[in-house]
Amino acid sequence: MQLKTNTVPGRLSDTDLRLLRVFKAVADCGGMAAAELDLDIATSTISRHVKDLEERLGLTLCRRGRSGFALTPEGEKVYAAAQELLSATESFRRSLHEIHRGLGGELHVAVFEKTATNPHARIAEAIASFRAEAPAVSMHVHVGSIAAIERGVLSGQFQVGIIPEHRRSESLVYHALFDESMRLYVGRNHPWFATRYPNLGWDELRGQPLVGLGYHSPNMILTHDKRLERAASASDQEGIALLVLSGCYVGFLPDHYAEPFVRAGRMRAVAPRTLRYECQFSAIHRRAPALSVAAERFRATLVAAHREVVR
Repeated sequence: MQLKTNTVPGRLSDTDLRLLRVFKAVADCGGMAAAELDLDIATSTISRHVKDLEERLGLTLCRRGRSGFALTPEGEKVYAAAQELLSATESFRRSLHEIHRGLGGELHVAVFEKTATNPHARIAEAIASFRAEAPAVSMHVHVGSIAAIERGVLSGQFQVGIIPEHRRSESLVYHALFDESMRLYVGRNHPWFATRYPNLGWDELRGQPLVGLGYHSPNMILTHDKRLERAASASDQEGIALLVLSGCYVGFLPDHYAEPFVRAGRMRAVAPRTLRYECQFSAIHRRAPALSVAAERFRATLVAAHREVVR
């Protein structure tokens, strides 16, 4: 099919916005079949919607076939523009909710993985307080990597993010919340598991196959600072735990997350007073534009809940 040219719509209709939302979901999920669950519509319908959008815009947005799904260069540009447009549309909708109903609309909060079991985290308590104060707000909690949360906050996809600090962006505002202790763990099949090795230090660790997070994080900063070499990487703490449990690798994990494995006798911390580091978790949000009323109220509630923690 030959797409028409010069078909940029003079104004965007509800249909255009609906098709752009479908296209964005397909791009986010990496394909039409993968977007089925996210959109709750059949793949054939998704394909028709994307084709309709291509015809309305006069552009080929993606290529699909045996080689897989991929955005065209034009599709990449439309995707970036759609992100900005849909974020602005949601922001406008939230503003109308707040005008008509006070604290209303949707609130999207993104949290770094494996924080629910941290005894210093008071996120659940903050959510409970916020819910009591703003029951009309529809809250959505997302879990992701540090980089994904930072990108989402900067793009407006998330209003508030909660991450371990690693490097600061001038486009973000940071509010300190709680700490997390990270210690070096080994599985029961590792030689260090059976013997205490009281004199182990960073020099000895340099000779071990280390696994770490495969993106910029406090874990990666430690690796560089201590001149450690990685033998493997993982996309999240779950991946690190699996590699440590194999007995083939050593890796740093949050104490609260590793505790069930330790209790079951499947891993243990070695040289816990030496081979360790601390992470500072902070709430982040965009410097501009200003937070919505609901997002600002949640941010303040989150910070207040952690000020009450007795350290």
